[in-house]
Amino acid sequence: MNARTLSDLAAPLTALIVLDTKFSHLPAPNVDFCPVYPDRLRLSLHDDLGAFEAWREALNIDPAAVVHRVQGGGGTLVLKVHGRFAGADIELVGFALVPEREAAELGLGAVS
Repeated sequence: MNARTLSDLAAPLTALIVLDTKFSHLPAPNVDFCPVYPDRLRLSLHDDLGAFEAWREALNIDPAAVVHRVQGGGGTLVLKVHGRFAGADIELVGFALVPEREAAELGLGAVS
């Protein structure tokens, strides 16, 4: 179902308010929601996998459910997981440079 009105996005909007109330001390993620997936709230974190992990723990999402992949020619690690919170489907995504790629870009050579 595609949302037709702003009120159709009530689930992710409510979840965002509750997240702010309960977890305002956590690092600020990028926040996305759209009418194509009216029950989903997407939280994405860039260049800080520790922040991704803090959010995953706060949302009580099983670490075994996290999907790992790479993109950008193998240079970017992507972690993605879904969970439920305050009536919304939460999609948590983390992006970071692959450590070996980061070391090479800094002129440090390969990481062993």
